[in-house]
Amino acid sequence: MTLPVHEIFASIQGESSYAGWPCAFLRLSGCNLDCAWCDTRHALESFTDMPVAAARAALLAFGLPLVELTGGEPLLSPHIPPLAAQLCDAGLTVLVETNGSRDISVLDGRVVAVVDVKGPGSGMEGRNDYANLERLRPRDEVKFVLAGREDYRFALDVARRVWAGHMVHFSPVAGALDPAELAGWMVADRVRARLSLQLHKHIWHPDARGV
Repeated sequence: MTLPVHEIFASIQGESSYAGWPCAFLRLSGCNLDCAWCDTRHALESFTDMPVAAARAALLAFGLPLVELTGGEPLLSPHIPPLAAQLCDAGLTVLVETNGSRDISVLDGRVVAVVDVKGPGSGMEGRNDYANLERLRPRDEVKFVLAGREDYRFALDVARRVWAGHMVHFSPVAGALDPAELAGWMVADRVRARLSLQLHKHIWHPDARGV
């Protein structure tokens, strides 16, 4: 049993409600979508086949209580749900960041799924699995990456369906949507969502890898 591992590293969690916490990351290669604003295209093909046990050991070796499994799209691998459960068994808080096109019900109930809902600006809106909004568990979170006003209107419409029970994040595409402008919209509309600014891109260069 192997995983297509692009990189394993320790850094600061840059998104979600866990932003700012030291975190161990496992980034898998490969994605079933092609978002216009994708910032991890470097992970689409470059990988090493790594035994699941070795990946688990590497994550545990960092000694950090928070782990994120990401990509690419981690749920393309059938080995990710059992790995996530094993990491939970080890006492870790486990985040799985998914592009929203895959069924999150395969994940252990202890896992925090961070579900990206694609807006029109991504070019992938038609690939959303909207049934995931009904599959959300209490700790799961929902993220919208926004390139402009059209994306914002879309996100506002969808987010209203889940924000009473779940953390929702609105994240502006760097260089496409001014965070101050998005913040103004959110305040004016009394949005029950969190402005997410990808903390790691403010700590390190936006193109830096392994952070």
